[in-house]
Amino acid sequence: MKQTMGAAIGLALAAVLAASPVCAEQARSNLSRAAVFLAAADYRHAVEMCQKEVEEAPSVESYVFLTYVYHALNGYLDHLAKTEQWVKVEQLYVNLAFHDVDALTDPPGILARMAKEIIYESAGRQADVTAAMAARLDEATTNRLWKQQTAWRAARPDSWWSGPPPEWKW
Repeated sequence: MKQTMGAAIGLALAAVLAASPVCAEQARSNLSRAAVFLAAADYRHAVEMCQKEVEEAPSVESYVFLTYVYHALNGYLDHLAKTEQWVKVEQLYVNLAFHDVDALTDPPGILARMAKEIIYESAGRQADVTAAMAARLDEATTNRLWKQQTAWRAARPDSWWSGPPPEWKW
């Protein structure tokens, strides 16, 4: 009898847990997470989410979105350099270079201007690669999406890198 009641309670509990709503964070898509990371200038996580989108749902759009994040990273770097915000360049380098608590005891010893050049060149090369992949999949869609992002950049010259064009509905 006790075993039967225990099994029944266990089944009831399992049913309740299975029917409970999914945590909002888990329900977010890779791209909606990437948009939040872009707004926070957390480019490492934005790149990771777009890479995950490419892996889980490969398409011309996912490659263009990843390319856009690389371009946004370089746009942000340009903005920081033009406004001489070198401490933020160093912070960006730390964000990109370190993934765990080792960064607390072994901080980077790189100059901000060097960090800017290293990041800028690397992100530019990655953007070129993913843009070529997108064009190989569907050049017409790639061109359409780039026209949208070009208009977005023109409309927001001092902050376009903080999020994707609204037409992309991340």
